[in-house]
Amino acid sequence: MEQEKQSLETFLTWAAQLGISDSTNTQQPQHSLSSCLGSSLCVSHFPHSGGRGLGAVRDLRKGEVVLRVPKSALMTRESVMEDKKLCDAVNKHSYLSSAQILVVCLLYEMGKGKTSRWHPYLVHLPHTYDVLAMFGEFEKRALQVDEALWVTEKAILKSKSEWKEAHTLMEDLMFRPQLLTFKAWVWAAATISSRTLHIPWDEAGCLCPVGDLFNYDAPGEELSGIEDVEHLTSDSSIHDTVLSNGDKNILLDAEQHDSHSQRLTDGGFEEDVNAYCFYARLHYKKGDQVLLCYGTYTNLELLEHYGFLLPENPNDKIFIPLEPAIYSSTSWSKESLYIHHNGKPSFALLAALRLWATPQNKRRSVGHLAYSGSPLSADNEILIMKWLSKTCNAVLKNLPTSIDEDTMLLSAMDNSQDLFTLMETTKLMTSKHEIYSFLEAHNNMKDVNSFANILLSRKAKRSMDRWKLAIQWRVRYKKVLVDCISYCNEMLESCMK
Repeated sequence: MEQEKQSLETFLTWAAQLGISDSTNTQQPQHSLSSCLGSSLCVSHFPHSGGRGLGAVRDLRKGEVVLRVPKSALMTRESVMEDKKLCDAVNKHSYLSSAQILVVCLLYEMGKGKTSRWHPYLVHLPHTYDVLAMFGEFEKRALQVDEALWVTEKAILKSKSEWKEAHTLMEDLMFRPQLLTFKAWVWAAATISSRTLHIPWDEAGCLCPVGDLFNYDAPGEELSGIEDVEHLTSDSSIHDTVLSNGDKNILLDAEQHDSHSQRLTDGGFEEDVNAYCFYARLHYKKGDQVLLCYGTYTNLELLEHYGFLLPENPNDKIFIPLEPAIYSSTSWSKESLYIHHNGKPSFALLAALRLWATPQNKRRSVGHLAYSGSPLSADNEILIMKWLSKTCNAVLKNLPTSIDEDTMLLSAMDNSQDLFTLMETTKLMTSKHEIYSFLEAHNNMKDVNSFANILLSRKAKRSMDRWKLAIQWRVRYKKVLVDCISYCNEMLESCMK
């Protein structure tokens, strides 16, 4: 712990020497500072909300600058490629994307060790991540839901394809063997995916020392509440707002100009001060964790790009199987036909179902009511609520485990100190089969009667962490379905009064 503390102090001193500062006094000479923090922020540990993050050392007002990171301190393709050897090699591989090149740049600097100008920053990067591209076969299957399995498989294949494409460049740069591996590539790619910030001059983004210590805060209900207006004016989906490389697109707790637009200002690169500036998105009391919102993501998207999920995510959504006739009955995009995190069908899904349940020759006459969000009739409402409830029930029954079994398994994992205790706790549950599958995946089934002697490797422990994330995700998925059934039952009671 003492060594870690000393390493952190060295890093913050190095950052101060680069001009990184949380001081509100921009005239204060940086060379007199032993740390870049202390005026507004400090590094703290928040065990129940993201782990290590930045806390307020004083009361902070919403909108005030809490951190500045000068352009010269940002790690970008441009800054790393000042190295002529790297620049010459990269220029021979123009077919690579900007994100692939930034991954190579990161690995190149890692290979330099202590001679890298970024070394004090690089040693503080996480040693591993839990993004979907790092999920093994067992963890992938633990997600259970076809959509999640497909997204995970796509993430893994994409990462492998990009690694193979960049392999020749890395060989040209004479990377050490361990830096040429897929394991090294997926680590660096996850670093870029989960930690880069948006910059206007490079779509790959930048790594921002100290600035990437902020933990995530989801956009609030005030943002998701404009869903209906947005869908009335546009067919765009949430995926249009997420950067394709998973970069942190710094957004803000919104200041609404009118019902059709939001100004998002959590932070960003500001040309006039030539620095990345971060702002308090809320009023914070001394000791509070200071958070950033870097986009509107579902829990599956958070897992894909960042390797975590939120217990309560106001932007989460799930999709259920819909009949082809439902899609053809409306002009809504498929991406808008979903169920909200609280179990309520989206505005577009309700409208589509109401039109689908209407005879085709009558849809034109009631279309204006459906598109305004109005029920068409009591019988129509009863029909769609029964259909929606039945469909959600069918999805739940087709999944290998129930929400109660998953919840008990999570509780057992939290309260068990070893695999023997976990097996004893779950031996009467369906989940015991999943535990056996975990042990088989990690070659720990030689003596199934000696669980007390099972010692998990570091790799197996990382797998267990991802397994737990998969269970947490599927629990939230199933909870949305359960809540939707409850919503339908409430609506049916109301219609039958």
